[in-house]
Amino acid sequence: MAVIEVLNQENKKVKEVNLDDSIISYPVKPWLMHEVVVMQLACRRAGTHSTKTRGEVRGGGRKPWRQKGTGRARAGSIRSPLWVGGGTIFGPKPRDYSYKMPKKKVKNALKSALRAKLEDNALKIIESLNVENGKTKEAVAILKNFGANRKVLVVYNELDEKVIRAFRNIPYVKLLNVKGLNVYDLINARTILMLEDCLPRITEVLANA
Repeated sequence: MAVIEVLNQENKKVKEVNLDDSIISYPVKPWLMHEVVVMQLACRRAGTHSTKTRGEVRGGGRKPWRQKGTGRARAGSIRSPLWVGGGTIFGPKPRDYSYKMPKKKVKNALKSALRAKLEDNALKIIESLNVENGKTKEAVAILKNFGANRKVLVVYNELDEKVIRAFRNIPYVKLLNVKGLNVYDLINARTILMLEDCLPRITEVLANA
């Protein structure tokens, strides 16, 4: 079992907890994390782009001039793709970009991302988060204790409504339930504040994956 420090919201060590070695000792594999991030971003694409073919562009039903005798090139429609205002050849149409990867590779990439953030000292395990009045300035004060002022990810299992209200208005903070923990959000964050109650869930999902 690996030993990890648990901090309070003043950034002071309060205790230590054990975390399964299979999670913390997993090597950092940038290529694997890259694969999973590419998949995640592909799955987020709307795929609603659409262009019109010559048959879908309005107008152009009449032949612009007769076939022979004008000296001009043959033309059957002013909506030909060769004309300005015409249709598009092989243009994008609505499609689904999403695809899946083996679950084991995704879990290993998640372990790799956690290991990388631990090595960078960017992952902090917090005992709990408490605010008295649910004010944003209280949340900002907590973040200052960790020197976190850019791309902060707060990972929680259960969170008080006051805490959610205090943190959600800060533009550089993202609140994420541990059930939705993913490689992209971990890598994208400069500081990760993870509540201690997330560890059992992470152990359950990632241990011996």
